Amino acid sequence: MNFPDQQSQHVICLLGITRSYPAGTTLHTILNNVSLSVPAGQSCAIVGTSGSGKSTLLNIIGILDKPTSGQVFLAGEDMSLVSEDARAKVRNQIIGFVFQGFNLLPRLNALDNVALPLLYRGFSRTIARQKAQLQLERVGLSERLYHRPADLSGGQRQRVAIARALVGEPELLLADEPTGNLDHDTAEDIVALLLSLNDKFGTTLLIVTHDEKIADRMERCIRVRDGRVAEDRYAPR
Repeated sequence: MNFPDQQSQHVICLLGITRSYPAGTTLHTILNNVSLSVPAGQSCAIVGTSGSGKSTLLNIIGILDKPTSGQVFLAGEDMSLVSEDARAKVRNQIIGFVFQGFNLLPRLNALDNVALPLLYRGFSRTIARQKAQLQLERVGLSERLYHRPADLSGGQRQRVAIARALVGEPELLLADEPTGNLDHDTAEDIVALLLSLNDKFGTTLLIVTHDEKIADRMERCIRVRDGRVAEDRYAPR
């Protein structure tokens, strides 16, 4: 792999990432010397069995967790050299997160759930809501703006979560088992939506999934086994 000169050319560049946790008197290694890069605009799946390290890898890419050793470059910047405040700013401005459990605030309607990240950035409520409405229309929820999460289906709640992840116009969209709580047909709709956003707007898409059928629809599939990249394959063209 040709990493040293690629930090500025890729949205993600990992160099020798190891993540270990204390386990009694020893260290339990979750990730072991992982290096990979993801260019802008790519759709990529991370697959592996439970405990393989795939979610830990996603958390490190999303700078929700720090590696024990190695370097994480996002949009050309070494995350090990920046402050916690700067890391939080990167998460808010460069990365959009979509979680399996949706993580919506139950007291807020769809519009205000989506507007929330922009309020944290200092946008006025009026502007934040205008941008939130645009994203909700983009994911097909123009008629559900004022519904609270409890009044939405699972698929609709996930669409709200996707709109919230996109409202800051991130370079990178990270999705952790985004279809895990959904029925088959709804899951198909969500994957199609994510891929359409990747295709139309060039948003780099990284999905952690246990579903091989979902992985097969991405341009690239990275298989994690025992904390290492066991396979890195591209879809045939």
